[in-house]
Amino acid sequence: EVQLVESGGGSVQAGGSLRLSCTAPGHTGDLSCMAWFRQIPGKEREGVAGTCAYDGRTSYTDSVKGRFTVSQDNATNTVYLLMNNLEPEDTAMYYCAAKPGPKLLSWQLLMRLGYDYWGRGTQVTVSS
Repeated sequence: EVQLVESGGGSVQAGGSLRLSCTAPGHTGDLSCMAWFRQIPGKEREGVAGTCAYDGRTSYTDSVKGRFTVSQDNATNTVYLLMNNLEPEDTAMYYCAAKPGPKLLSWQLLMRLGYDYWGRGTQVTVSS
């Protein structure tokens, strides 16, 4: 079982920026696609941004397009989420997800079922 480790969460004011990072310590194989999800209490976990390293495909949920950027370093199995112009509605626990093996199709990148490995989350709080 691969345990992903997130970092970079925190508290910022609206309009501010944060960069989340996620690694897979001890995992030696390739992680073909990685993604970020977020969840607030009482709601479903939603896909925020996903990417596949080999071809650089990305997918974003509509509410973050133009503000968030996801990137993956395949050499180190690290995925980043740069979040600019943060809004109070972005407040949530952010989870990293990854899968080995065959790549996901673009429409699958933001689906929870597409991923095998998960982190424990990092909290992002945006105040108005």
